[in-house]
Amino acid sequence: MLKRFEGQPLLDRYDIYQRLMDYWSETMQDDVYLIAADGWVEAAKPRAVVEDKERKIKETPDLTVGRKKYKMDLVPPALIVARYFAEEQSEIDELQTALDNASRELEEFVEEHSSEEGLLADALNDKGKITRTGVKERLKAIEVEEESDEEREALTQCLALIEAQSKAGAVLKEAQVALDAMVLAKYGELTEAEIKTLVIEDKWFASIREAIEAEVHRLTQHLAGRIRQLAERYVTPLPQLTDEVAELAARVDGHLKLMGAVWN
Repeated sequence: MLKRFEGQPLLDRYDIYQRLMDYWSETMQDDVYLIAADGWVEAAKPRAVVEDKERKIKETPDLTVGRKKYKMDLVPPALIVARYFAEEQSEIDELQTALDNASRELEEFVEEHSSEEGLLADALNDKGKITRTGVKERLKAIEVEEESDEEREALTQCLALIEAQSKAGAVLKEAQVALDAMVLAKYGELTEAEIKTLVIEDKWFASIREAIEAEVHRLTQHLAGRIRQLAERYVTPLPQLTDEVAELAARVDGHLKLMGAVWN
């Protein structure tokens, strides 16, 4: 690492080396010890999360399939997804966007019509929230009231937005469950060569590359800040500053004379 960045303009090779050592301390060291102890294939296998109530130990799972929670110490699920299930993840991202849009439309509609005099005011629950049950109950209550056509229309539209949000959420959840199951199954199919690629290329090298890019970005921001400081400092030419000082000095002299100040 030191040899690679020797002589690079502006970059301090020891700052880059420190980024590598930080990653070694935080992640890579544990990975290497795990591989040395168990081998590549065994180290990559999912394990059950550790939960010990007496010792107050509760690991956060990396993957949950059904009721089973798994921890992946060497190969995180995100690496599996990125290399083998990018298309499925792209579909899930689109479904997430659809859910976000449906949620936003519902929120905006409710906010617009849920004021004290709003068309949805009578459908709010005790906590001031709109629910599917509350909307349906209010629709039933005004079913035969001819003077409530405008409120009925608003409630019907609100119910449609609630149903759209619920459907989008259900479709997203179903797709995520299916992807999680495929990811878990893929761990059992990985060869040693595939695991090495995932760990060395996709995890270690990618993380170190990202750390180096972060150092370059930090240096760039620092240099940009210094350039702005210099630009602000020298934006006014020296002759102009001299003229401004002379003008201000003359003003001060004039004020002092009006005040009766006399000097030799």
